Amino acid sequence: MIHSLILQSGTPPRRLLLFLWAAALVLSLAGLDNLPLRDWDEGIVARVALEIADRGLPHGLLPTIWGNDYLNKPPGLHWLIAAVISCWRHLSGAPVSALPPEWVVRLAPALLSTLVVPLGGLVQWQLRPGQRTAALATAAILLTLLPVMRQGRLAMLDGAQLSAMALLWWALLRSRRGQRVWANGAVAGLGGSALLLLKAPILLPALLAGFLGLAFDPTPGPKRWRWLLAGLVVGLLPGLAWHAYHGLMRGQGALWLWGGDGVGRVLLEAGEGSSLGWRVPLLKVLEGGWPWLPLWPIAVGMAWRQRQCPWGRWCLVLQAVMATSILPLRTQLPWYSHPLWLPFALLCAAPLADLLRPGGRGGVLRRLPWFWMVLGGVLLAAGAVANLPDQAALAPYRWLPLPAGAGLLGGGWLLLKPAESPRRKGLLLLIGGWWLSLLLLGTSPLWNWELNERWSVLPAATLAAGGGAPVYMDGDAAERPSLRWYAQREVRRLPDHQGGRIPSPFNLIRQAGDPPAQTLLRKGSFCSLKLLGDDNWQRWLCYDPATGESRPP
Repeated sequence: MIHSLILQSGTPPRRLLLFLWAAALVLSLAGLDNLPLRDWDEGIVARVALEIADRGLPHGLLPTIWGNDYLNKPPGLHWLIAAVISCWRHLSGAPVSALPPEWVVRLAPALLSTLVVPLGGLVQWQLRPGQRTAALATAAILLTLLPVMRQGRLAMLDGAQLSAMALLWWALLRSRRGQRVWANGAVAGLGGSALLLLKAPILLPALLAGFLGLAFDPTPGPKRWRWLLAGLVVGLLPGLAWHAYHGLMRGQGALWLWGGDGVGRVLLEAGEGSSLGWRVPLLKVLEGGWPWLPLWPIAVGMAWRQRQCPWGRWCLVLQAVMATSILPLRTQLPWYSHPLWLPFALLCAAPLADLLRPGGRGGVLRRLPWFWMVLGGVLLAAGAVANLPDQAALAPYRWLPLPAGAGLLGGGWLLLKPAESPRRKGLLLLIGGWWLSLLLLGTSPLWNWELNERWSVLPAATLAAGGGAPVYMDGDAAERPSLRWYAQREVRRLPDHQGGRIPSPFNLIRQAGDPPAQTLLRKGSFCSLKLLGDDNWQRWLCYDPATGESRPP
C-alpha cells in the first residue's frame, strides 16, 4: 500500500508554485537597498565578495579579507555576489574604487533564498503525492514566515543554505521512485556541493537526516543505494574539489574552516548572545513561526500517528535531526535556527491542508480559525493604537499590521464555514493579508532592525575614509565590519595598555561626547590635533613628537 502511494502518478501544481515563487521574489527584492549593511555577517560577506571581484578568477577562488586569508566560510555565495558586482560595474560604468550599493550586494542572496518556496512545495509533493493542497500550503507557509523572508534579504548565507537543503532532500525523495536514481543522486550531490560552498559543516546533519529518512523507507533496495551513492559522489565533486584545492594551497589553515572556526567554535565556545543556550533557537521559533505556530503541535501529533507513512516518518526524522544538531551548540546566534524552518513548514502544511478538506477539521484544529480571528483583532487594535497622540513615533508604521490583521480576521471567519469554497477563499485572504504586511515591512526602515541597536557607522565611516594614516577607534567600536566596509579601509582597535604599538601619525575617530583623545591614548607622549568633525563625530590626527614628526598644519 505504501509502495503504491509513493508511485502514485500525477504532476505537482507547477504554475501555482511558480506564482508563489513570484510572490516570494517581490517580498525579497522590494526595498532591498533602503537600509545600510549591518554587522556582523553582511559587512564581512560584502568585503570578501568585493575583493574577489577586484582580483577576478582564478585568483578569487581563494577568498581574502583586507588582503589576508579568509578562513571563516567557503566562498560559494561570495563568488555570486562578486559576479553581480562585476556586472554592475560593467553596466553602470562605475569605477573600480566605487562602493557597490546595498542592493547589488544583497541581490544574489535574496534571489537564492526565494527558491526554498517552490522547492519546499516539491518536497511535500514527494511526501504526499497527489495532494496539491499540501504542496501549496508548504510553499505558502515558507512564503509568509518572517524569518525566512527577512534573513533571505540579507547578504548572509542562511537563506541560500535553506534552499540548498530543500534541493538535497527533494532529490533524495525522488530517488525512491526507482527511476533515474543516479540522476537524482547527482542532483542531491549538487545540493550538497552548494552546502559545502556555503556552510560546509551543515552538510553533515542535512545528509544524515536524508539518509535516515531513506533507511526507514521500505522502497530503496541495495541496488538503488549503490546507484544513489554513485550519483551523490559525482554531485559532491565540485564542493569537495574546492575544499581539496583550499587545503592544498593553504595547508592547516584550511582546517580552521571546519574545526577552529566551524564545528569546534560553535560546539565548544559560548559566543556573545549565547547565554540562554538551547533556548535561543527555541525562542526564535516561538517568535518567528506566526501565524502558523499553533499548527506545529497539532502537526507533530499527526506525524506521530502517521509515522508508518512517508510524510510522518520523514517529517519527524528531518525535524529531530536538525533540532538535535542545533540545540546543543554552545554558540547560539539568532540565525543558527534557520535550518529548522523547512521541517517546520513540511509539518504544518498537513493540518493547514486539512482545514480545507470537508470533514477534515477536528479537535483543536476546528477551533484554530477562532484563534486567528482573535489574533487579527489584536493586530488591528495595534494599528489603531499607533494613531493615538501619545504614540507619534509609531504613526508612520500604523499601516504595517493592518493587512495581516484584516486577513486573519476575515480569513478566520471564512475558514469556519462548512463549505470548501469559502474556506479556500479564507485561507487565500489570510495568506494574502500576511504577505502584504511583510511587503510593507520590507519597504519600511524597520526590516533590518539590528541597525537600531547600535550607533550608525555611516558618519564615522565618512571620517575614517579620509586621510592616508592608519585609523583607530576605541574599544569594540573598531570591531564592526560594516564600518570598515563603508570606510573602505581597515579600522583598528586602539590599544588600551601602555605597551600597545601605535604608528605615528595615525587617525583617531571618536564620538564628540567621549573623553578627550589624549585620555583615550593613555600614552602621554602623543599629541593630537582635531582635523574634522561635527557635533557627533570627530577625527583627530595624532602623532608622537619623539619621532620627529612636525605638527600637522
